[in-house]
Amino acid sequence: MASKSIAKRPNGKWRARYRDLAGKEHARHFARKLDAERWLDEVTAALVTGNYVDPKDQKVTVDQWCNLWLETYARRESTERQARVHLARIRKEFGPLPLMAVDEMAVKRWTARLKREGLSQSYRFALHARLKQVLTDAVGARKLASNPCSRKTTPGAGKQRPYVATEAQLWALYEAAEEKYRPAILLGAFAGLRVAEACGLRVGDIDLDARVITPAVQYPAEPLKTEMSMTAIPIPDVFVGELKRLLDGRTDGWVVLDDDGAQLGPWKVERHMRRIRKQVAGLPKGFRFQDLRHFFASLLIASGADVKVVQHRVRHSSAKTTLDTYGHLWPDTDESTRAAVERCMGPMINKIADPLRTGEVSAEGPRSSGPE
Repeated sequence: MASKSIAKRPNGKWRARYRDLAGKEHARHFARKLDAERWLDEVTAALVTGNYVDPKDQKVTVDQWCNLWLETYARRESTERQARVHLARIRKEFGPLPLMAVDEMAVKRWTARLKREGLSQSYRFALHARLKQVLTDAVGARKLASNPCSRKTTPGAGKQRPYVATEAQLWALYEAAEEKYRPAILLGAFAGLRVAEACGLRVGDIDLDARVITPAVQYPAEPLKTEMSMTAIPIPDVFVGELKRLLDGRTDGWVVLDDDGAQLGPWKVERHMRRIRKQVAGLPKGFRFQDLRHFFASLLIASGADVKVVQHRVRHSSAKTTLDTYGHLWPDTDESTRAAVERCMGPMINKIADPLRTGEVSAEGPRSSGPE
């Protein structure tokens, strides 16, 4: 801070003034000198700690900041559309308020209200995460001193317990599907592709000779979200054979085609899934394409694949995500621990105990076979 001062005005008020780091002067008038000094002390502390917010910026509303934030949010169309949906909820609650008015209690009241409205925990978590993201950027832009969103205010992500179809259910679903949708189901259940990735897969992304699928884009032709999403997926001969049959000699274009030969959209695949799942006994009402990906992960885990292998096959960005989603599918750790200790202890304990069982060792020591 370049300078600060307090001076008494002719009308008896105390004028406190300071210059911020940009050299801009700010002033306020107080009835008491003590209040003027306290204000300058607070401003000085904010400047020193980096929590300073320009008085004009303190009036910026949540609505205004959301508009500014969206101007810099250059993402995929689908991602930006989702952000706008989240912001609509945020604006409904906080829109007219200054950013400075959104405190910890206000965030807690909001998440509690969302719960009473019946929103799922995962969606409440997503909304809170979006608010945190927006306010973090406001702090970075010096429009807000600190972010009120924290672990204290989050509703928590909840534990995912995906539905895993049986093999019989999976094949019943495959048989119920129209021919044009079968490539998508195959790619979801036996390669772990997401619905947008399946609809964005090109024939050229499949090397049938090397038996490898390498996703490169997602519907309609946008880049994948992460580098890990482009990890190659090995496929067996039986998978190659079925793909060849479904491709019917095609060597280019999209793998999943509509009746007119155009790229098939994810919404059509999901709509078809909702229709055919009713024909499969035991499938829950909420069964969706993403559950095919869960089926693929469960196959790998049941085969004995460790967490790192599963992570790379489902192309998660971290092993933590894999464990959070599928940790409950791995074999019971208590029994595997017992088995490991049993394998180590068993032979030696039996060797030690065997002389005792055969009478070769007594409490007085080993028996002698010769005369004393």
